[in-house]
Amino acid sequence: MDQETKFHHGAPAADAKPIIEMRDIEKHFGNIIALAGVSFDVRPGECHCLLGDNGAGKSTFIKTMSGVHKPTKGTITIDGKPMDFSSPRDAMEAGIATVFQDLAMIPLMSVTRNFFMGREPVIGSGPFKRMDIQTMNEAAVEEMRKMGINLRGPDQAVGTLSGGERQTVAIARAVYFGARVLILDEPTSALGVRQTSNVLATIDRVRKQGVGVVFISHNVRHALAVGDRFTVLNRGKTLGTATRGEITPEELQDMMAGGQEMAQLEGSLEGTV
Repeated sequence: MDQETKFHHGAPAADAKPIIEMRDIEKHFGNIIALAGVSFDVRPGECHCLLGDNGAGKSTFIKTMSGVHKPTKGTITIDGKPMDFSSPRDAMEAGIATVFQDLAMIPLMSVTRNFFMGREPVIGSGPFKRMDIQTMNEAAVEEMRKMGINLRGPDQAVGTLSGGERQTVAIARAVYFGARVLILDEPTSALGVRQTSNVLATIDRVRKQGVGVVFISHNVRHALAVGDRFTVLNRGKTLGTATRGEITPEELQDMMAGGQEMAQLEGSLEGTV
């Protein structure tokens, strides 16, 4: 399947205002510099891929963007206004949602209960207050349908879904509760081909709704399938940002691998890398 021809690529104009903009972000842990002046922004309706190998600084950057870490230096703005996240809740209230690899779901619980975990709507008051099960069931089934998944019913256990479908539940949940920027932490790293295709299709649907997507990955092929812009991290520094069509898969892979270092290694191993 040629996913580049399947998915929609309609990135906003270069002068579109970013939803979130991070400028010259540094993060120090004692004498260790995890991020050294990283800049990154996300516009409405685009998928901006953050690429890098293990140890590149992707996890630290995610946690800084989502309010887990406070930057040592640098600025974060939302719609052009300076922000100072003190916690992940602050970031969520600003519309920045993160779907981590563990997904934070309980397999034996239903899709509906996982979808609304901690945010259940209630009806009644006082001792007569109770969860609005009907609204929850209808919303969960409808939101999953919008993402291309038809549940057997709202009581279907999350544990019966495939890995890609569970990713879709987490993405649909974030969008339903008002995410303007969706940070996806290696969403395809442990999935097979079919499940990966489903997740990439979900990202495409979300982007078309005007949500900005940050796609964190070390897989160039998956990033190129849905990405509009690509930023490469290496050892806590930005190596560059390119727009779709400006860079080849080989060039992206080369940047991630360290460029000259990889070329030297390939030479020593007679091109077998």
